[in-house]
Amino acid sequence: MEWIGAGSLLAWVWLLLGQGFFWRTDVRLPERRDPERWPSVAVVVPARDEAAVLPDSLPSLLGQKYPGRAEVFLVDDGSTDGTGALARRLAAARGGLPLTVSSPGEPEPGWTGKLWAVRHGMALARERVAPEYLLLTDADIAHDPDSLRELVAAARSARLDLVSQMARLRVVTFWERLIVPAFVYFFGQLYPFRRVNRHGARTAAAAGGCVLLRAEAAERAGIPEAIRHAVIDDVALARAVKRGGGRIWLGLADRVDSVRPYPRPAELWRMVSRSAYAQLRHRPLLLLGTVLGLALVYLVPPVALVAGLAGSGPALAASGGAAWALMCGTYLPMLRYYGQPLWAAPLLPFTALLYLLMTVDSAVQHYRGRGAAWKGRTYPAP
Repeated sequence: MEWIGAGSLLAWVWLLLGQGFFWRTDVRLPERRDPERWPSVAVVVPARDEAAVLPDSLPSLLGQKYPGRAEVFLVDDGSTDGTGALARRLAAARGGLPLTVSSPGEPEPGWTGKLWAVRHGMALARERVAPEYLLLTDADIAHDPDSLRELVAAARSARLDLVSQMARLRVVTFWERLIVPAFVYFFGQLYPFRRVNRHGARTAAAAGGCVLLRAEAAERAGIPEAIRHAVIDDVALARAVKRGGGRIWLGLADRVDSVRPYPRPAELWRMVSRSAYAQLRHRPLLLLGTVLGLALVYLVPPVALVAGLAGSGPALAASGGAAWALMCGTYLPMLRYYGQPLWAAPLLPFTALLYLLMTVDSAVQHYRGRGAAWKGRTYPAP
């Protein structure tokens, strides 16, 4: 047992120093200055049954204080709750940026619904605006009035082809407080932002809720056709842009927030499990390695500490306690970012156990033919 505790401690030392400082939360929009000429922007919003959140998100897009030309294209992806009609009413009542609402019909075989909607929105934007940049943003994302301006200024100043911000997710209920900060923490551990932002590095990722994409880079990378089947479309998008020679940037948001509530644990469970096995490329060996890795890194430290104190030896207790302390220390910045109490850090092993179970459930649902299910659609493995 002692060697398992020592292995967990060594893993945490490596994560602390060798995984791109993933635990830091200071990766924000790069230094920026206003361009001499503000480029045209098309805001593309794919939306499927989003009437519940649209009143909190769409007005924030229509109210953007952008000095150049900008238009919003909301693509109603087969909604049954009146999403399209509600969007038109909100635009008529609030005014602001021009809004076009359209529907592309059911996606063709081989396309996910979201990317089919994005394709339709991009085609409309090329006809109406001929934009230099595309802001791809989800229907549950609210933007501060200067969000678009700051994104464009950052892209121009740093000569970036893709700028993406991880929207600040809602943390109101007990389960949101327990699971959401850890979701962003684990994402950063898997895709360290500093590595993503290093030109020439292989690591590529984006946060699908807020992606500013240069139109020329999208065309060069074949977006969205090149990723039409991707369930985890944001990471696939970033990889395609980076493979095409584009410069990408990913960081945490100050002006972008998700307004979607997850009041019950079942909804958070579905949010994670619907794509967890797809993240592992539907490979059983990767699933096994992930389960063992999560157990070693997150579950062994508290078990080793308790077992050591219960009589298995001081060496085991010391390694388990030290690993748990490093775990808590790396989680504190994310808790601060989300305004959560720092005493919640020791609960991370329990949260990790939930994520482990969600990942296993994702694989089970895949083999039952219900994998990657979202809003009435189920997508097979590509």
